[in-house]
Amino acid sequence: MSTGPAQDEVRRLLGLVEEIDPQIRAVDAVNPHALAEAETLDREAEAGHRRSPLHGRAILVKDNVDTAGLASTAGSLALADAPPDRDAPLVRRLREAGMVLLGKTNLSEWANIRDEHSTSGWSAYGGLTRNPYALNRTAWGSSSGSGAAVAARLAAYAVGTETDGSITAPAAACGVVGLKPTVGLVPTEGVVPISWSQDAPGPMALTVADAAALLDVMAGTSAADDLEAGVRGRRIGVPRDLWRYSPAADAASERALSLLSQAGAEIVDGLALPTLKDLDDSMEITLMLVELKIGLGKYLEARGGEVRSLADVVAFNQEHADAELPWFGQGLLEKALETEGVASSAYLEAVDHCTAAGLAELDRTVGEHHLDALLAPAMAPAPPIDLVNGDPHTGGASSSSALAGAPILTVPVELSHGLPVAVSMWGARGSEATLLQLGRALEAGRDASSGPLAEPTFPAWI
Repeated sequence: MSTGPAQDEVRRLLGLVEEIDPQIRAVDAVNPHALAEAETLDREAEAGHRRSPLHGRAILVKDNVDTAGLASTAGSLALADAPPDRDAPLVRRLREAGMVLLGKTNLSEWANIRDEHSTSGWSAYGGLTRNPYALNRTAWGSSSGSGAAVAARLAAYAVGTETDGSITAPAAACGVVGLKPTVGLVPTEGVVPISWSQDAPGPMALTVADAAALLDVMAGTSAADDLEAGVRGRRIGVPRDLWRYSPAADAASERALSLLSQAGAEIVDGLALPTLKDLDDSMEITLMLVELKIGLGKYLEARGGEVRSLADVVAFNQEHADAELPWFGQGLLEKALETEGVASSAYLEAVDHCTAAGLAELDRTVGEHHLDALLAPAMAPAPPIDLVNGDPHTGGASSSSALAGAPILTVPVELSHGLPVAVSMWGARGSEATLLQLGRALEAGRDASSGPLAEPTFPAWI
């Protein structure tokens, strides 16, 4: 039987999904047409037509992104029986670039906006995603399946989405590269929304080069072209008030600064983001919940089906509590129902505070110190999964970029006690190419000194 590279890759990856995924439950749906799509792309390549540098490569897409005729559930049983009839624009871009949609990845249900005491990586539709580096540890969320699948080598490329931390955290926990782009750079139509101020789909991959190549497909950029430009003279700020919550994460970040300095970057130490640190957490939550009620209602109404509003989702969960609410509730969804819209004083106050702590402070800090990026520990090493009490709060670097609608890149640095530890770098809106150049320099320095991150071995416990 004649075959080609796309078909070979799809067969190999489908075999790995069948063999490995039962341990981690990263993939919640497989595309039944993947091999046929790969065959078509192989024929095109044989005829001399390659649609992009990623022609014939397989990709997994987070299950809150619409894919025609294939599960697009946001992890909820409420959407399980009515797949969308058309692809989201970003999925069309993947197909137009000649990528093979291998399947969909599990996520924290409703992208982790359901309840204050949720457990990352769990959804009623997809079950519980586990970390390939230790099956008792979280893969974090909400793009848990995308991060775990790439780490487990079930695909070289995956799409995640982030509002605040949902690419950053699983990339850090699972030892992969993750980029949340500037809000608006990648289309969000056909993506189950939380916040139009903060939502952005982005690439997840094993290397910075692969993440850059996927960003180019998703966003129409050319970030991969200048990846090796070097970082000599680039200025990296170090906001120390975002450090000191994890000795392991601090140590990895100090190593990252050293490697970047050796590559020629200038380190501007001793900075702080005081407005961000002083921000009342309720302000960001208020902004998200107001936008969630409006945005999710518009998405569900356009998609059709029996569930057409946030109120319908809440009612569905109550009616199917045994399946939907066995571990935690839906307190955030219920709070969102009570919000009064974008003209309310609560929303306007939240926007003012979030803008001051996000875009205003980031732009001011970058401008005053002539910075190309900021760097901080991404997350502490992944904690144990706790379905009873929910996720612990262990610190993170994503809020500054999230509130600013700015890009953030997460790159693994090393293993600590067998668990990945990463740094995040973020900068002004539109700075993706610079961040990727910095990430590539860090990755090159890491590989030269200690080699690429070791592959996961799926231990039951660490």
